[in-house]
Amino acid sequence: MAMKYEIVIFDLDGTLLNTIGDLAASVDYVMRSRNLPEHTDAEYRQMVGGGIKRLVERALPAELAANEAYVEECVAQFRRYYVDNIDRHTVPYEGMCELLHRLRKEGVKVAVASNKFQHGTDRLVAKFFGDVDFVAIEGNREGAPLKPDPQIVNNILQKSGVEQSRAVMIGDSGIDIRTASAAGIDSIGVAWGFRFAEELYEAGAERVVTTVAELEAELFARP
Repeated sequence: MAMKYEIVIFDLDGTLLNTIGDLAASVDYVMRSRNLPEHTDAEYRQMVGGGIKRLVERALPAELAANEAYVEECVAQFRRYYVDNIDRHTVPYEGMCELLHRLRKEGVKVAVASNKFQHGTDRLVAKFFGDVDFVAIEGNREGAPLKPDPQIVNNILQKSGVEQSRAVMIGDSGIDIRTASAAGIDSIGVAWGFRFAEELYEAGAERVVTTVAELEAELFARP
């Protein structure tokens, strides 16, 4: 089968994996330990996507979020708890394992581009997709810019040897769509994650799918 893309780059949280339960529990642990208000999963879905520090800042009351030292203390506390509890509630979205295997069977390269810290990204990918041959697994490293900066995608393209015109990014947030645009590659938004289709379209998405079956049809459509 002729394929339009040589590589498919996936966001992790909200795209490949439903991680909101563990993220929410970890932030709530920090909030509870400091006698601060906790939040609902629905509220946390609107806070994630920009890395751990932005998640913590958004969860904190505004006056505390403005205190850089306090935020860093909370981030460190979050990391300690989250690393120990990273996969208690996390599960792959139904059909994603099968899609990854089909792509590899057809000779399409797959990669992960996440704003989650590198150790956490590696750990979750190894647990839930350990039998998938990823050409690159890129999380956030100290000093590296977060999405929507295109560096993470550029790193993946360099490792894979694939040209921009033959690459597509799959993600559930406007950040992912803007990342793909900044990197000069196609994107497809997924509406089963932490955001809504409206945000994806506002970010410039031309295609938004609501099921893995629809995503598969897009990826395997003839060029």
